[in-house]
Amino acid sequence: MLVCRSLAEHLSLLSAMVNQNPEQVARDRIDRQLAEAGWVVQDKRSIDLNRGAGQAVREYTTDVGPADYVLFVGGTPVGVVEAKKETLGQSITTAEDQTEEYAHAKLKWVNNDDPLPFLYEATGVLTRFTDVRDPKPRSREVFTFHRPEMLRSWLEAGSSLRSRIYEMPPLNPAAKPARELGLRDCQERAIVNLEQSLKENRPRALIQMATGAGKMFTAITSIYRLLKFTKARRVLFLVDTQNLREQAEQEFMAYVPTDDNRKFTELYNVQCLRSSAVAMPARWNTPSTACSPQSPRSINSWQQFVYSE
Repeated sequence: MLVCRSLAEHLSLLSAMVNQNPEQVARDRIDRQLAEAGWVVQDKRSIDLNRGAGQAVREYTTDVGPADYVLFVGGTPVGVVEAKKETLGQSITTAEDQTEEYAHAKLKWVNNDDPLPFLYEATGVLTRFTDVRDPKPRSREVFTFHRPEMLRSWLEAGSSLRSRIYEMPPLNPAAKPARELGLRDCQERAIVNLEQSLKENRPRALIQMATGAGKMFTAITSIYRLLKFTKARRVLFLVDTQNLREQAEQEFMAYVPTDDNRKFTELYNVQCLRSSAVAMPARWNTPSTACSPQSPRSINSWQQFVYSE
């Protein structure tokens, strides 16, 4: 009976989707994605800002027309979602001006003096996100909507991660010899160039160093600086063999920064992952590093995990 009922419900859903236009199909998908991300999806005629951790209100009234979705956290509007049909996915970035217009609009029933900081464009298949607090805001593709708790934590931080990266202090402001920083010349160059790349809003970088040049130490130094100066919440250190995982774990345990006499593992949590589950530290907001051996086929799922943070 359960199988028959499930099949009947599935066929009913398919039938309803066949009778819908592409815009309605996209809205239904977006509704489900928002709900799966922890948002309570509501109609503008029955708004309850006390339900759940966050609310996504459809067709919310603004002074420039109804926004497809306005996102609320703690009773405060924090974001807007512009919905488009799937066939417009290839040109969805053209909708960013429309999303920004709603973000700057005056909302009915609430006082919003500042523009909404979190902007999404979505088709139900593709989702793009912009944090307008970034030094040079630009959209990027994300695999789903962020959870209300995540947006709340970003707001409580006061600035975006990219803003904090842009304001990172230089590695060697006094131009000391690299050895006085506990580094080799090639390690200093690698860290400086990596941080410059991040400050230029180029989040993907490749560091190529000779065997024995100290790649692991260079990586841990970069991770330490990101955790300390940008308040990064999590860093995934991904390796492809068990031996490298063990080596990385030992390197993290032994690392002592030059500006603190405590070891890395005394300052930050280091977890060696053996499954897709990530244990939360005793203090949930304590920054952490995770090192894990993964096969190439599973890397995409880890990229999604890191990006969502």
